[in-house]
Amino acid sequence: MTKTASPSRSSSQPAEAGVESSQADVATEAAKGQAEAQLDASEQATAPATAVVDGFRSARFGMDEKAVRAAILSDFEIKDDAIQSGEHSVERTKILTVSVPDLIRHGGVAQVSYVFGYLTKKLIQVGVTWSDKTDPTMTATMLYENGELLRNHFMSEAYAQPSIQTNVVIGSGIMMFRGVDAQGHVTLLLLQGAFSTGQDGGNTLTPASLDLLYSAAPNEPDIFKLPKGSF
Repeated sequence: MTKTASPSRSSSQPAEAGVESSQADVATEAAKGQAEAQLDASEQATAPATAVVDGFRSARFGMDEKAVRAAILSDFEIKDDAIQSGEHSVERTKILTVSVPDLIRHGGVAQVSYVFGYLTKKLIQVGVTWSDKTDPTMTATMLYENGELLRNHFMSEAYAQPSIQTNVVIGSGIMMFRGVDAQGHVTLLLLQGAFSTGQDGGNTLTPASLDLLYSAAPNEPDIFKLPKGSF
């Protein structure tokens, strides 16, 4: 399934996007969203943000690995031997990954990743990805429908109004939703794929993955960095 993409800051029309679960990527998209939000702030009504982004299901930001493993067992009945453990080779953050079927009903198998800070060793980000790598039966239509359901859900939540961005075209696809809660925690929903130019000159996105990211501190991520002055 393909969709014609056009830039929009606050559109209610459907669109798609996607991104890898890197803290650096989240920071980049969050900063991009902040810049556009500042342009729109004067046009939007001010309302208190009551949405709370403190993790995913029972897993809360600030939990250590043992507590997150217990949360995974409680949420999905997935035991330790079915939890994959790895490390982001650049950011040096530890990642626990599980496969969860029907996280969205009839939405296919998703991969849920829990990212722990380089220094704190505490949960700093949770990512959920749907793609043909997480589920060989995944289709572009399923990605699109999952994204629509999630975007509509987030739009019904009370995120900080000036921070809300929908259907923004980015290099890798379309940012379907971005919102910030009162504590500065970010929710980011992107449908990622490849753009092509149609005969009418419009850009068309063929989606490859849908990525949902909850991040505790995207602008100051707890990742490995070279010391200042070292090079």
